[in-house]
Amino acid sequence: MKSLSHDRYCDEILAQTDALRAVLTGADLGVTVPSCPDWTLRELAVHVGGAHRWAGETVRTRATEEFPDDKVPGIEGPDSEDPAALDAWLAEGAAATVAALREAGPDTGVWTWAKEQRTAFWARRMTHETAVHRADAALAARAPYEVDAEVAADTIEEWLGIVALAQEEGDPEAVELRGGGRSLHLHATDVPGAEWLIEFGDDRFTWRHAHEKATVALRGTLTDLMLVFNRRLKPADPRVEVLGDAALLDFWLDRSSFG
Repeated sequence: MKSLSHDRYCDEILAQTDALRAVLTGADLGVTVPSCPDWTLRELAVHVGGAHRWAGETVRTRATEEFPDDKVPGIEGPDSEDPAALDAWLAEGAAATVAALREAGPDTGVWTWAKEQRTAFWARRMTHETAVHRADAALAARAPYEVDAEVAADTIEEWLGIVALAQEEGDPEAVELRGGGRSLHLHATDVPGAEWLIEFGDDRFTWRHAHEKATVALRGTLTDLMLVFNRRLKPADPRVEVLGDAALLDFWLDRSSFG
């Protein structure tokens, strides 16, 4: 599956932020987020809004090295504890970041923590940062969660790339995702062609789109596959089905968590 266009990512940052704001409206902002237990719901929202502002400043200034957090205006969150102030702060940050991304276009050179040193990286990263943390907020607020099929598929693809980069750079957990001729198959039951085969080679893992027998298969809706893959839904949840060696799926999830 192909990545989305730059304009689509910009649109999605706004749409995912609006959906996050809708979850927060009327919710108890002091509740603990089950999937991020170090954070309250308000702290989760501040994290997302801060990430938007940091990425936006990185793009706006055409940074050639990591942008200092303490130089990002408003990164610490709104001055007021009023939920309305948090809502406005989230909206303003997302809009400013998208404006910077649209003005720069996808191919402007800029610092990133990955190999891809251009603004397109930040449009994609902020889309999925927001979409996945929106799932965290929905879990905390006990609200329903659904994500567009193209976005869910791209979230899986982006995460595969991030784990592969971590393995290449020697992350001790990611390095273990290799060997044994084992494989993991992701199969979306609601979107034709949304399947991934992850194969553990001698030195590294690789992935491709294929419908083949694997050591373990995870089946479910594309949204639920994305949630399991990002450790927001447990593989034992009845919404998904695990066929084969469930321990291998746990092995992948444990070693692609990065803390």
